[in-house]
Amino acid sequence: MIIAILAILGLAFGSFVNALVWRLHEQNKSKSKKLSILYGHSMCPNCKHQLAIKDLVPVFSWVFLRGKCRYCKKPISKQYPLVELLVVVLFVVSYVAWPINLNSNWQYLNFATWLVILVGLTALAVYDNKWMILPDKIIYPVIVFAIISTMLQFALGRPGKDITEVLLSVIIGGGLFWLIYQVSLGKWIGGGDVKLGFLLGILVAKPELALLLLFFSSILGLVWILPLMISKKITRTSKVPFGPFLIMAAMIVVLFGQHVINWYQSFILVS
Repeated sequence: MIIAILAILGLAFGSFVNALVWRLHEQNKSKSKKLSILYGHSMCPNCKHQLAIKDLVPVFSWVFLRGKCRYCKKPISKQYPLVELLVVVLFVVSYVAWPINLNSNWQYLNFATWLVILVGLTALAVYDNKWMILPDKIIYPVIVFAIISTMLQFALGRPGKDITEVLLSVIIGGGLFWLIYQVSLGKWIGGGDVKLGFLLGILVAKPELALLLLFFSSILGLVWILPLMISKKITRTSKVPFGPFLIMAAMIVVLFGQHVINWYQSFILVS
């Protein structure tokens, strides 16, 4: 039952992510209230026709319409159903793999906070992948929820002395990118990557997990970029958004990072 509810919520919030990303981008070009995520109505990104409820059913409307707008018949990006399904997978996997037993209302609140963070991180990944920008309007609210998540960990019994670990995690997560940004004068990475690094440092909240985050993001980036370079689809001077790799690594670390560290420690001891 819980998985079914999470799947439905995932579809709804995946649709929200698509709307949020497109409207924020369009708001940079127009201040129209029609594009407000709070007050605006959903519309076709091509012809701007206001969409009816039957056009807004996540995944199913896209399939039923065969990937085309009902009104202008222009193609609707596959991004829409893919992001909706992605959020479903993230919600369900998070519940199945959640590293802490959900045995109290506070634990469920902590898990719900993580789901909100997931929505924000997914929006950041999609936005950065499309336009190579990590907008403050998404980053700052997610930082607030990351702080709430960390505070809940302390409320649920994490030792107060661990605040030092959180600070070290933030320094590792954002400090390295801040240093690269300063040295390169913003040519190698953008300011958004620095903010994202601090955000993810708060989220993982342990220095060893922050290091694992950097390691995984580098591996993911390498696995993605190398085939593109070999096939000459990109060159050494091509710009590639790093935010999605950081975000993907953060999701892995939050759900499985401690298991990886425990396995590594046991492996070292056995060796």
